[in-house]
Amino acid sequence: MKQRYFSNGELLLWGSSLLMITVSFVLFDRVNYLPFIASLIGATSLIFNAKGNPFGQLLMIVFSVLYGIISFSFAYYGEMITYLGMTAPMALFALASWLRHPYKGNRAEVTVNRLSAAEIGLMSLLTLLVTAVFYVILDAFHTVNMLPSTLSVTTSFIAVYLTFRRSPYFALAYAANDIVLIVLWILATVTDATYLSVVICFVMFLVNDIYGFINWRRMQRRQQTEK
Repeated sequence: MKQRYFSNGELLLWGSSLLMITVSFVLFDRVNYLPFIASLIGATSLIFNAKGNPFGQLLMIVFSVLYGIISFSFAYYGEMITYLGMTAPMALFALASWLRHPYKGNRAEVTVNRLSAAEIGLMSLLTLLVTAVFYVILDAFHTVNMLPSTLSVTTSFIAVYLTFRRSPYFALAYAANDIVLIVLWILATVTDATYLSVVICFVMFLVNDIYGFINWRRMQRRQQTEK
């Protein structure tokens, strides 16, 4: 009997994420379809990313473009610039990297990588530089809620770098970014309650990213055992 690609738990996580996003849209929005569609695409990308499937990165590119447009509508220029200028391009590089490193020829699973101490140091230095540059840019654009917007840039860069390098810790970095974005969009709901659906979206993203880290660690142990 052929084994299913998604486990029952993964199907439950995916289905409940889509359901929660849909319910929150119906209850709190019913007008802005772009955030709703973007949230469904984002949640779907995360379940594929959790499996190490390059298709997840393709969906992340689409999500990044849509999320950049949504951020622009609320003057979250930091989010717009981050996702259109960094997350989307890096997701493209990650897609190429994941496709170049299939695990034992299986295109549906990437080979998990382990970063050296030297590369972690380089990543830390690049993160500081990117954060400083983006802070200046965000300040020039009079970005709303500067502190969480800047922190979002920092966590996003770490996440996209680790994704590109195929490290399990990319999911933890995205989880940290989810927490920042939950705070950011809660602040937005004070002005416009319809953005509560976006908050629910990132809550579900947080749950998915935590599972993604757990599954990547499981993949890493299995791949090391099978060498």
